[in-house]
Amino acid sequence: MKPNSYIYILLTDTGTLFTKSIKKYTKAPYNHASIAFDAELNEMYSFGRKNPNNPIHGGFVKENVSTGTYSKYPNTTCVIYKLEVTDRHVEKMRRILGVFIKNKRKFLYNLAGVLGVSLNEPIEFSNSYFCSQFVADILNRSGLKLWDKLPALITPDDFRQHPELELIYEGKLFDYGPIKVEKES
Repeated sequence: MKPNSYIYILLTDTGTLFTKSIKKYTKAPYNHASIAFDAELNEMYSFGRKNPNNPIHGGFVKENVSTGTYSKYPNTTCVIYKLEVTDRHVEKMRRILGVFIKNKRKFLYNLAGVLGVSLNEPIEFSNSYFCSQFVADILNRSGLKLWDKLPALITPDDFRQHPELELIYEGKLFDYGPIKVEKES
């Protein structure tokens, strides 16, 4: 029998004005969540900036540490967790992600949902997510129900506090050994 697989949850703080604003309210050290399918973070997804230079235009993104938003913020701090899952969970996650990838232009960033979390009132729109809502929804829809609350109320700190997530790294994102950052020449 094949051993189980792992998925990775990356929580970050880029230090941008947006994350500083959220941090003032949440008092949490990290305010962005992503899901990755490899320890090197080569295949990583979230809801965030579609263009690293434009904080307003957000939606579904395949994140790239070397060329995406993180490349603009070299002092990004992070925490990385791994979660043991079955191959069947991964298969379901990939199928769900396929819909996001195929329809990426239709998905928007759920800014109202971020405000809803602060009021403990889920604000959901079809085709609209914020980062931690997206990651929690992918897990939930693949059969991994980690919380007894809606994905629209999950924060990055909920991941940080979850006992099933195993901490594998905390520090500067670009000091994380497994990632290969392409240097611009």
